[in-house]
Amino acid sequence: MNASPPSVHYRSLEGRSVLITGGASGIGAAFVEAFAAQRARVSFLDVDATAGEALARRTGASFLDCDLLDIDALRAAVAQVERAQDGIGVLVNNAGKDDRQEFATIEPADWRRLLAFNLDHQFFASQAVAPGMAARGGGSIVMLGSVSWMRGRPGMAAYTTSKAAINGLTRTLARELGASGIRVNCIVPGAILTERQRELWLTPELDRQFIELQALKFRLTAEHVARLALFLGSDESAGCTGANFLVDAGLTQN
Repeated sequence: MNASPPSVHYRSLEGRSVLITGGASGIGAAFVEAFAAQRARVSFLDVDATAGEALARRTGASFLDCDLLDIDALRAAVAQVERAQDGIGVLVNNAGKDDRQEFATIEPADWRRLLAFNLDHQFFASQAVAPGMAARGGGSIVMLGSVSWMRGRPGMAAYTTSKAAINGLTRTLARELGASGIRVNCIVPGAILTERQRELWLTPELDRQFIELQALKFRLTAEHVARLALFLGSDESAGCTGANFLVDAGLTQN
């Protein structure tokens, strides 16, 4: 079973200003396409200029070349989007890197690099958009977690540590920003079939194992995750904050 384009039109997303980090490929690109299809005003950040510019042409979204490891550049990009789109109503903290690392050989620089890539930008992007959201009466921040930390996946210590931390960060920011009308939720994807997964790790045996472990017997795609992001960015989720929303086809039930 593959995800088809969302059949629901969220009227509250029409014209809403949306910023997506790491939007040039994978799940991020699905976010860009989904919000653009809702006629939101979409900007996205990435370092892959070739893919980013192609996606911008295809969707009408605005692409900004930005290294999310450079927090000053991230803050400047957020400010640029706020000026261009009269604020930001939805922030999707998507960017992440699930590089594998061998436990015995991880060096401090390798550890810090993955924590910075998977965790730091989610905090600092949220910090950057919060004042503008508060001034406009609220907004929605969508964090991206992963079931990998719940399953204790080996070879991914820095990645799973980052994703576990996002669980706590989501709950803290929901309390911190709730009085300003800002909602903070986390999407927790399971085994999502992306081009990166196909190229680097997918084997027929691994594919079979995921299907066996899941309650639902089909492979999840980025579009399944994007559908939930639309809901969390829209007014239909007005009562939701501080929550983890699993999109894992029941993988973590095992």
